[in-house]
Amino acid sequence: MPPPGCPAHTGHSAGVPLYGPDFAADPASVYQRLRHSGPMAPIQLAPGVDATLVTGYTTALDVLRSPETFSKDPRRWHALADGRVAPDNPVVPMMAYRPNALFSDGEAHRRLRLAITDSLERVDPNALRGYVEHSADTLIDRFGPEGRANLLGDYASVLPLLLFTRLFGCPPAYGDRLVAGMAAIFDGIDAEKANADLTQCLMDLVALKRAQPGPDVTSWLMAHPARLNDEEMIHTLVLLMGAGTEPEQNLIANGLRLLLSDDRFAGSLSGGSMPIEDALDEVLWTDPPMANYGVHFPIRDVELAGVRLREGEPVVISFAAANTDPALATDNRMGNRAHLAWSAGPHACPAQSQARLIAAVAIEKLLDRIPDVELAVPVDRLVWRPGPFHRALTELPVRFPPLAAQAAPTVPVPDHLDETSGDNRWNPSPAPSSSTLPAATSTPRQTVSAPSGRRHWWSSLVGWLRGR
Repeated sequence: MPPPGCPAHTGHSAGVPLYGPDFAADPASVYQRLRHSGPMAPIQLAPGVDATLVTGYTTALDVLRSPETFSKDPRRWHALADGRVAPDNPVVPMMAYRPNALFSDGEAHRRLRLAITDSLERVDPNALRGYVEHSADTLIDRFGPEGRANLLGDYASVLPLLLFTRLFGCPPAYGDRLVAGMAAIFDGIDAEKANADLTQCLMDLVALKRAQPGPDVTSWLMAHPARLNDEEMIHTLVLLMGAGTEPEQNLIANGLRLLLSDDRFAGSLSGGSMPIEDALDEVLWTDPPMANYGVHFPIRDVELAGVRLREGEPVVISFAAANTDPALATDNRMGNRAHLAWSAGPHACPAQSQARLIAAVAIEKLLDRIPDVELAVPVDRLVWRPGPFHRALTELPVRFPPLAAQAAPTVPVPDHLDETSGDNRWNPSPAPSSSTLPAATSTPRQTVSAPSGRRHWWSSLVGWLRGR
């Protein structure tokens, strides 16, 4: 029998807050405290926004794989519908209904998701890899001669912008508007205005591509037999760009943070250090870019894991807490990709292979060009951005021996990426589907960062790849 008055069993929220700098600084201790209530516990996503957070791995799968009981449609959210949650609450743009695959069920979901998966399948991995490498080289050339950089602001956040504006056929002038809107929505800063600005920008893009379609994902979505209308197009682009910019930058930055701070990644190739793909898996287990999301709404009152969940009240999946559930404790996760960072069930991320490739190539290229990069501050002094949904650094300062600008010649842009050709072929030919090392995967450039101090494992790896 549950203890009298236990909030986890009565449905009345005790409201452990998942916002503010304290939670951002140490979410693991909050998850540990919440586990005292069992695999689910009451939380607040923002002031006045009550929800139930799922912290248990098995319970998370029960929710994610039960669309007959748990709906993704936020129009079922009673507190928003009856005014208990105001429309301008900072989490509303991340939770309120949009006519896209993320917020739909059943046949509507299948139709909208098919348009996404079919369009993304037209993106050839070779073309994608080539543009990631080209964009990475462009950015490294900018800050390399300085001998220092903020790898978040100078690299991880800019690279997805360069990539996705190209991938979606988005004019450069739209880029800053898109990224500013996405970042403000994730941070919950003037989110209502940011959402309006983002929607207007995408309305402009949809109108442009209706008039001037091209070989890009936006045009492919429009041409799909699902026949998305303009409103569905706008909010499908919100979904794809939201998932492809903010979480992608966090995956890159969190992966670099781990590689630069964890002794497991500091040896030599012969010493058996874990490669980049394994580092990404570790990040996806312990610091997933979307830490808490996967919002569901029970379609009726239901009891799960001994907790009563009321119809129409949000149930949030903590991907970070579920992944670190003590029931899954293991000393070695190498090669284990059973984490929930990409979610699971019918709403699992449809672009996870592309997201992994982008992050792996971005990290690989940076460590290839600057093998002696190191953190400029102790890892425990890095600051995390507040917000209930993401796991995101404010900056990632590093230092390294400056690159000689003249020793880093410009890599010619592959024909299918030529910005002046007017033809942006993302699917020119079949390509390998994996970026796993040790096969050489990036376009070589001369490394001019002189060795200094401790040599990381990737210094030996780059030399090995080049036959030194």
